[in-house]
Amino acid sequence: MVSIQSKWRYLFMFLGIQLVVMALLSREGYQKRVSYFIRIFRKPDTTGLSGRNHTAAGSAGGDVYANLSHISKAHSHGDDMPYCPKTSPFIGGPIHVSFPSRLTLEEVQRKNPLVVRGGRYRPPDYLQNKSGRAKLMNVGFREAMKEEDWDCLFFHDVDLIPEDDRNTYICDSNPKHAAIAMDKFGYKLPYKMYFGGVSALTPLHYLKMNGFPNNYWGWGGEDDDIGVRVSLAGMYITRPSLKVGRYKMIKHKLDKGNDVNPKRFNMLAKTRQTWKLDGMNTAEYETISRQYLPLYTNITVNIGTEDGLHPPPPTPAKAASKPAGKTLDPAKPPAKPNEGHSEK
Repeated sequence: MVSIQSKWRYLFMFLGIQLVVMALLSREGYQKRVSYFIRIFRKPDTTGLSGRNHTAAGSAGGDVYANLSHISKAHSHGDDMPYCPKTSPFIGGPIHVSFPSRLTLEEVQRKNPLVVRGGRYRPPDYLQNKSGRAKLMNVGFREAMKEEDWDCLFFHDVDLIPEDDRNTYICDSNPKHAAIAMDKFGYKLPYKMYFGGVSALTPLHYLKMNGFPNNYWGWGGEDDDIGVRVSLAGMYITRPSLKVGRYKMIKHKLDKGNDVNPKRFNMLAKTRQTWKLDGMNTAEYETISRQYLPLYTNITVNIGTEDGLHPPPPTPAKAASKPAGKTLDPAKPPAKPNEGHSEK
């Protein structure tokens, strides 16, 4: 017979296991953890589905660099090479995104051997269908187009990391909002006209909507203004599915000096009247420096202030006229504050 002491031991063991399982399930969501346990006991699919190359790492939410071992440097770039396929053979699906505390740019550079100076990448086995990445400002568009005749540009917040490589970085026939499901919004679209985070536009899209507004200073409003511009220019926003367009945000402190813009709602209400007058056609800036680094190009510019690139100096205040009265004799010392003085 099992003693009472043994029964208590088994009971405590059962409760301990149950507490561990509950802690794991509640750490980042029930559904995510359940799928994690299922993948542990499921054999990786090496046969491929629907013609896609599902590696063990890809099917299990593997590292984003898992498929780089399948890419080799091409010996030539002749015109007889095929164009990039619409669907990459290296797509694996969900990606496991983590933020190692000791990760360095040198390590990222080592894992991206095909990225050359300035952050440029060219598929080694295919002719290039041009695509690019620019900054979230009109200056980024203009400077990028000076470098190459890009036919697709991505405006990408640097703190957002994609979680599914089926969210392909190509442009659509209309402006595309790629970051439809961010972790900070609970992997849901916050509202219909939201166009922030990651977006893709062709140069024609960008010029048709007159680029981005220049008159938003501080945090908030500009992403909504852009979404309205898309509609006013006769286009509409395309998006991937919630399952595919997932992004994880790198946690960081808020930028100093980037306070909430108190005028944003009033400015949004006037977008219909201002979008043709404020945008790419009125962008002014001065280029200070341009650095071609191993993984990216750093362009430093002066965009001025809310009053313009070179606001006029403030008008000096006029000197106040002297009050009528007796002129003070400089040879005579003034009366002390506590002393009475009267003229006779």
